Amino acid sequence: MSTKTIIGRLTLAAALSLSAPAVFAQDIHFSQFDMQPLVVNPAFTGMFDGQARAGGIYRNQWGSVTVPYVTMGAYADMPLYVDQGGGYLAAGLQVFNDKAGDGNLQNFTGALSLAYHKTLGSSTDLAVGLQGAYAQKSIDLSRLYFGDESVNGTFVPGTSNEYQLGIGNSVSYYVVNAGVSLAGGSERLSYVIGIGANNINQPNDALLKKQTSTVGLDMRYTAQAGLSARASDRFYLRPAVIYQNQASASEIIAGNEFLYYTGQYVGYTNFSTALFLGAWYRTSDAAILNAGIELKGIRIGIAYDYNISSLNSASNGRGGFEIALRYIAPYPQKFAGKRVIPCDRF
Repeated sequence: MSTKTIIGRLTLAAALSLSAPAVFAQDIHFSQFDMQPLVVNPAFTGMFDGQARAGGIYRNQWGSVTVPYVTMGAYADMPLYVDQGGGYLAAGLQVFNDKAGDGNLQNFTGALSLAYHKTLGSSTDLAVGLQGAYAQKSIDLSRLYFGDESVNGTFVPGTSNEYQLGIGNSVSYYVVNAGVSLAGGSERLSYVIGIGANNINQPNDALLKKQTSTVGLDMRYTAQAGLSARASDRFYLRPAVIYQNQASASEIIAGNEFLYYTGQYVGYTNFSTALFLGAWYRTSDAAILNAGIELKGIRIGIAYDYNISSLNSASNGRGGFEIALRYIAPYPQKFAGKRVIPCDRF
């Protein structure tokens, strides 16, 4: 291994070490956050017009700077029971896997969600959701390079103090999340808002195995709001914003999606053919474009992040790429008025 390569890897290791608290203690996020609703808020479980819903997403970022950070997620949810008062109980399953950096830091999580939706009047849906998850985090220490492994100009792997401190290769833990949401409106103008709290039990997710380690996963607080406004017979505006805060880190994504129906509008938006284009901004991080198509219950979307943070000089603006897919199966009783979802923005 050349001296230049060693110096480069040591520099990267130093940068990762300085940012380790953030890397090890933050949850995943997506630019197309509405395509993974159970990650955003467990109260969004079952919030859609249909018999069942399923979706998947793939995100690849920072490939221009280091080993790409790759995140994949998939979910499925459906209503289980509709009561006589118009309320209903829904359940969902969410899984995702995140792989980051030279050390192959991975986080696999599987979560089960339950949400009860109560119909208030004829056009308002109030939901409360609860989610339990199992997570496993792992890292390949043999792929990491530490500064104190350079001895008299020679790289000696496995001699770092980090090993002596007792860094483990994996850790597993359980997580509890909860949230509430409110949706309402009409076909011309509808809204949805929600607030949530993740990692309520603040589990210990530290790879550091010393008994004195008190590193835990901080709570993540979220707030979301979205509108669907009918500007004409074929044209809709769909603005939305999401705020997330975890420990000392926070982010806001805000923007608007323009949706145009190319075929006949059938009065059931998920099954009308439409094209969409959106522009978004993640504070102090990225400008985001998304585009795609909706038809026969299928929504396909792609998104690209243009990096505008201080890392721009290294990334040349190349941030992250996402592709997402969602399918909603028709709900036979929908037209009988058994369930009313005034807005399924997320």
